[in-house]
Amino acid sequence: MKTLVLLPLTLCCLLCIPLIGSNWDAFGADNNKQQRNNSDASPDLQGAWSSSEINDAGEKITITTIVMDGYLAETFYNEKSNAFVKTFGGSWVVKDSMISLTREFSSNDSASIGKTRHLIFDLRGDTITFKGNDKIWTRIDDGKKGALNGAWLISGRERDGNMIRRAPSARKTMKILSDSRFQWIAYNTDTGKFFGTGGGTYSAENGTYTEHIEFFSRDNSRVGASLSFQYDVKENEWHHRGLSSKGSPIYEIWSPRIMPQKEE
Repeated sequence: MKTLVLLPLTLCCLLCIPLIGSNWDAFGADNNKQQRNNSDASPDLQGAWSSSEINDAGEKITITTIVMDGYLAETFYNEKSNAFVKTFGGSWVVKDSMISLTREFSSNDSASIGKTRHLIFDLRGDTITFKGNDKIWTRIDDGKKGALNGAWLISGRERDGNMIRRAPSARKTMKILSDSRFQWIAYNTDTGKFFGTGGGTYSAENGTYTEHIEFFSRDNSRVGASLSFQYDVKENEWHHRGLSSKGSPIYEIWSPRIMPQKEE
């Protein structure tokens, strides 16, 4: 996909939120040394990142974040039990070391939809930390090599042999991919309603796109499954054919997302 101007900058934003937890207040941007370091490194921020935390039961919760094309999706899940915990995401902008996130979806906090928060980050090589929290995020990939990397919205689906096109609306199904990780999310930006999500790792080679599921909000029994599809990119749209997780034939078209300020 064509990389947008703000794309690499947005990655930082995404990582801030889980690190700070409930503290979403802006810290201010008066640390000049930190600003110089991060503005120089901003082109390296996009891609996928990971961290973890321990829940109240003493279990490790994995956190993965994908940031591409000005959007991000972040998910918490238990790899040992396959339990989905939560996900959230939206659009980002960055100025110097200040990150601003506007939430589009949240599985557990619909009241946060549409709200923007600001945080300060510190990028050092392939790790990121955030002011006010000692959690460390580690790079998984840089989001620059995948054939399908980017943020996509479903724009067409075949029904009874006819391709039905979907006009842009508040009801969205987004898929976001870095070089190695994918996540889809279904939600409504007007009502704040969250419908579901799933994700994990993927490969896309020689016209075959394969997903390896690591979390699934609707049915964690599907974790560990792999699904393969045929794919092609025609006129900047992703054509996706195969069988769904339920075994039903599907043919979908996905269109690239554009930055929020350019959306109708």
